[in-house]
Amino acid sequence: MALDQSFTGRTYPPTEPYEVGREKIREFAVAIGDENPAYTDPAAARALGHPDVIAPPTFVFSITFAAAEMVTQDPKLGLDYDRVVHGDQKFRYSRPVVAGDVLTVTSVIESVKSMAGNDILDIRGDVHDAAGEHVVTAYTKLVARAPEEDK
Repeated sequence: MALDQSFTGRTYPPTEPYEVGREKIREFAVAIGDENPAYTDPAAARALGHPDVIAPPTFVFSITFAAAEMVTQDPKLGLDYDRVVHGDQKFRYSRPVVAGDVLTVTSVIESVKSMAGNDILDIRGDVHDAAGEHVVTAYTKLVARAPEEDK
């Protein structure tokens, strides 16, 4: 059953604030194998003009994808998450994420399409800091594969 295309443009409430910790940034940098000192050394980050360590660009995926659960778990949308694969991910930054940032994410359904029996859902996650300033927008494409035919 195809997703309801009238959900295009639907905006979900902002998430609870997420405080970005220096240790979380360090753990993430280690996990992805990025040794950039701006991710682990406050002095190195300050030398680059940042107030504290900065997060690798893909760090925000964890909070924006968690926020997108409001969309994927919306029973009215009718998404069968058992058939979902992650199709694409993009980020558009206004500034780096910095340790100490308190971030919220507002998820918006950018589009709902059906192609060859697959449902394609594009979700935009707008990330703002505690002052309401834009930090980054994450664009997530999810594909719900068509059900397999009985053999």
